[in-house]
Amino acid sequence: MKEKVVLAYSGGLDTTALIPWLKETFDYEVICCCVNCGQGNELDGLDERAKLSGASKLYIEDIVDDFCDNYVMPCVQAGAVYEHKYLLGTSMARPAIAKKLVEIARKENAVAICHGATGKGNDQIRFELGIKALAPDIKIIAPWRMTDVWTMQSREDEIAFCQAHGINLPFDASHSYSRDRNLWHISHEGLELEDPSQAPNYDDMLVLSVTPEKAPDKETEITMTFEAGVPKTLNGKAMKVSEIITELNRLGGENGIGIIDIVENRVVGMKSRGVYETPGGTILMAAHEQLEELCLDRDTMEAKKKLGSQFAQVVYEGKWFTPLCDAIKAFVKSTQEYVTGEVKLKLYKGNIIKAGTTSPYSLYNESLASFTTGDMYDHHDADGFITLFGLPLKVRAMKLLEVEKNKNNK
Repeated sequence: MKEKVVLAYSGGLDTTALIPWLKETFDYEVICCCVNCGQGNELDGLDERAKLSGASKLYIEDIVDDFCDNYVMPCVQAGAVYEHKYLLGTSMARPAIAKKLVEIARKENAVAICHGATGKGNDQIRFELGIKALAPDIKIIAPWRMTDVWTMQSREDEIAFCQAHGINLPFDASHSYSRDRNLWHISHEGLELEDPSQAPNYDDMLVLSVTPEKAPDKETEITMTFEAGVPKTLNGKAMKVSEIITELNRLGGENGIGIIDIVENRVVGMKSRGVYETPGGTILMAAHEQLEELCLDRDTMEAKKKLGSQFAQVVYEGKWFTPLCDAIKAFVKSTQEYVTGEVKLKLYKGNIIKAGTTSPYSLYNESLASFTTGDMYDHHDADGFITLFGLPLKVRAMKLLEVEKNKNNK
């Protein structure tokens, strides 16, 4: 029997061409695995296409709820944002996909896992670090880095290769944006985005959203409830996290929410420019942060902010299955115990506007915050506090004055 390889299969031209290439180059039996993280209609027709291209089997694994509950929500709760803008849509999905690829490889007794990520991007790192952490004994094949045996350099080359192997597919050689989509977001790279001096062609690009200029001249009101940092209802209706994100994508997309244009620093050392649409995710993170403002004390918020930034770096670099990632997730989870309550928001032309927050665990005390003097706060207590709080500054200033005086007396 031939040895088996599990191919991370999207159904696109690259991974379709990989099927006959793997068979021809390594004499493997090719098992395709498409991991559904919420790609929508991109999954249509995959089974026929994979079999037509020479795969012996295709798995379509639905992990949408696992993705939302166990990868998205830890990042939301951590407030993990890479370089102030990127909400980690692709970064969060890759370890979830890698885990499923390993599961299928074990099930099929495969000796290798193949992915179609290029040698310039971040995804090769995310896939391979995940596979190495979960299955260090399984071989990894990355054709785009194997330039001695992978000789195709363009879409035209891949189409010709497929046709030479009797595979006629509905792809053409015309170039388009390079996209990655899941339930959380869709990313766009290529074309005019490769020149940072050029504005994005949003009319041709956007999939989930409209621009703020084209959004309605009317506010959309949203009410969400959370329990222990997890969203439970949207506009009064109980839903799973995946369902809430789906509905927020619709509402956010209609109102031009969550479109960013960023030049980011890739792990491999180069800068790349992309446009991300994350309508539902942007709303969810804003709502969660709005509730945390009421429920978390100052020191915890400060520590969480620092670790949230570090967590974003860890996730972006593909280090999900590491002790550090587990430790940060454990800390974040402990901070969410009392992040429970209701958040109201208004969406308007790309803006998310606060409209009120309540929580049974709110640390906001009206009698303390009010300008009216209450029983819990004596203004005179501030004298001693400021004296002690400012003591290091005062001591330093006194010493500098003493040194300056001694200089002048010489």
